[in-house]
Amino acid sequence: MISNALLPSPFTSNEKAEISVDPDYVLDAKVTEQRPKQVVTYTLNPKARWSDGKPITWADYQAQWQALSGRDPAFHIVSSTGYQDIEKVARGKDDHEVVVTFRKPFGDWQALFGPLLPAATNSSAQAFNNAWVNRIPVTAGPFKFGGFDQTAKTITIVRDAAWWGERAKLDKIIYRASEQDSLIGAFNNGELDVIDVGTSAPDYARAKTTAGAQVRQAAGPDFRHITFNGSSELLKDRNVRQAIQLGINRQAIAQSDLQGLDWPIALLNNHFFMNTQEGYQDNAGALGVYNPARAKQLLDAAGWKLNGAVRQKDGKPLDLRFVVPSGVQISKAEGELVQSMLGQIGVKITIKAVPSDDFFTKYVIPGNFDLTPFAYIGTPFPVSSSYGIYANATNGQNWNANFGRTGSPAIDEAMNRAAQSLDPVRARAATQAADRLIWQEVNVLPLYQRPQMVAVRQELANIGARGFDDLRYQDIGFTD
Repeated sequence: MISNALLPSPFTSNEKAEISVDPDYVLDAKVTEQRPKQVVTYTLNPKARWSDGKPITWADYQAQWQALSGRDPAFHIVSSTGYQDIEKVARGKDDHEVVVTFRKPFGDWQALFGPLLPAATNSSAQAFNNAWVNRIPVTAGPFKFGGFDQTAKTITIVRDAAWWGERAKLDKIIYRASEQDSLIGAFNNGELDVIDVGTSAPDYARAKTTAGAQVRQAAGPDFRHITFNGSSELLKDRNVRQAIQLGINRQAIAQSDLQGLDWPIALLNNHFFMNTQEGYQDNAGALGVYNPARAKQLLDAAGWKLNGAVRQKDGKPLDLRFVVPSGVQISKAEGELVQSMLGQIGVKITIKAVPSDDFFTKYVIPGNFDLTPFAYIGTPFPVSSSYGIYANATNGQNWNANFGRTGSPAIDEAMNRAAQSLDPVRARAATQAADRLIWQEVNVLPLYQRPQMVAVRQELANIGARGFDDLRYQDIGFTD
């Protein structure tokens, strides 16, 4: 993420998902009280400053809590997870000590306040919602914002001479937005130094044979999945969603997606923990097994009867929109496989390719789809990073990051128990309980832990497939 090179985060993760403070911003942070309430005290690095010259202080933390708490609907936030559990953020012994008091315990407290925005941005909904559109007005990292070119679709960041930490090795980094299928060509002819190969076997093979290049691999908190839109008229019945899930052969999709990538094929049967992560267990049960016979029974019971090749109910065909971003071959292939699989149980799939730039803003976020595949990029914090994906909308309208638009009080209760526990064992047990309920609800159908495959110029160091590790942008550089 570009913001990681530009903005503060109190904590950093290593390759094992072990969390420690980032001393460029925070010298110490710990739970200083557990009863009667959880209190966390941060000691900030007094050298840390925003690019406008203002010091980073407790006031920035207070403003971020207030903006992300969810109390003011004028702030268009993705998730209030963790922030909604804070009672107050106060000044400690000086401006560089932050004292955070929680209304109720929050186990993933290290997931909060990153990236941190300046108080001026978080102080009003107008600034929060609009001040950072197509620009990054204030930074506090080894790099600062250099420019945004809409025509070339590039964002440039440059070394910040005012950075108080270790000097960045690169003068600048240019990010370019491109269709996925054009990236390998640009890398192969030297236009790009780093690309995400994704899970394209042809691109992987081509990147491996590019002169002076390497493909760096890692298993991280990323997973490929299919989201089911529970607010869709055709999928609002949970039994229908379960039938569709049972009619999809995940093993066949995983084998197709990962073929030729030198990567083990293993289905992901958990919505929170990755296969390689401590805490992973298979909670899918019967709903994770390909079972077209059972799928047909559920559809029959739900009133969807075969009429020729396609099931109908009340004269309406069971015709689902499978929305994919144009230029992403893996999504297209997944759509074609699902189309074939579900056709065998009388469900028609209409694949709709849409412009990549519009995929999320005009289709996924507003719910303009029935089924759609993409990858979720997680964090070392399995509950707090995923909470918003599965959280229920109490008023039935504000789904925020829950693109599947289904949930339940029981799922929320289990996730809340997990989030509130400071005991990792209890937190993990509650997370597994939530996961079992999500399998029943059919919101997101996990496919597999997505391999991170990044093609990089051989002489470019400290960048590539990072897994759970947080990149230190100041360390990225050329060896020659």
